[in-house]
Amino acid sequence: MKDTSKSFIYVLIAVVSWSTVATAFKIGLRHYSHYELLLVSAISALLIFGLLISFQKKWGLIRSITHKEWGLFAITGLLSPAGYYLILFKAYELLPAQIAQSINYSWAIVLTLLLAVFMKQRIPALKFLGMAISLGGVALISLGSESLSGVQLSITGLFLAFISAFVWASFWILNKKSEHIDNVLSLFVSFFFGSIYLIMGSLFVDVQLQSLKGALSSLYVGLFEMAIPFIFFGLALKKTDNPALINQLCYLSPFISLFIIQSVLGESIYLTTIIGLLLIIGGILFNEYVLGKKHK
Repeated sequence: MKDTSKSFIYVLIAVVSWSTVATAFKIGLRHYSHYELLLVSAISALLIFGLLISFQKKWGLIRSITHKEWGLFAITGLLSPAGYYLILFKAYELLPAQIAQSINYSWAIVLTLLLAVFMKQRIPALKFLGMAISLGGVALISLGSESLSGVQLSITGLFLAFISAFVWASFWILNKKSEHIDNVLSLFVSFFFGSIYLIMGSLFVDVQLQSLKGALSSLYVGLFEMAIPFIFFGLALKKTDNPALINQLCYLSPFISLFIIQSVLGESIYLTTIIGLLLIIGGILFNEYVLGKKHK
């Protein structure tokens, strides 16, 4: 099989995985608290990364990680999985899945702003148009859902969903500093630190893990949100000669996810969600692939 064909298979696995997880979050939160869901899913993902490293015989690469890089991983592990998913899962606990998912996708716009502020990267004037389109989508979902669709949304949930985008964008910026380290090893070390933080936190949080359905849901989240899609997305980027297309295909997942949310959870998909999500993704694609080509 040609590498190009393999890359499409790999990215398809990632897209299908990500398309199911918003529904899995809500199912898991019926049986576990947001902390319990994250604790089990993060440790599950850590074990998957560890097994893959063993299979690939890459444990020796740990010796190449410097003290400074260990410190960086300690921070990225605090951001994700610990901080990011705690905030995101709480947002899902308070909001319909379609709303939490859509607002969280604004992280790419937040990333542009953070790169401009902290990395001194200049934002081309036209990029503000794409950002305005995306933020208009966020506003439509957040404000229009009540006035147009007649659904009352948790203000706290909306705030947390938007904050999760900031945390993920911050994680992405820091994670770029360890790009030279093997992808799976990098994920393992971040999740190692994140799992330690969560286990330590469980000493101060009431954790009840008796629910079998909660445990199975958490295992699913660990596999198909945190581990498998990132592994296969990384493989897809390595095998392709068109990384832009691979990235674009990932934006299919929130739309496929809406169908699954409606079919499995029984949520009525609001018109404001569909239009808002189209605006969010449209603004991102405009900035990354329309303006991106002009500035090459």
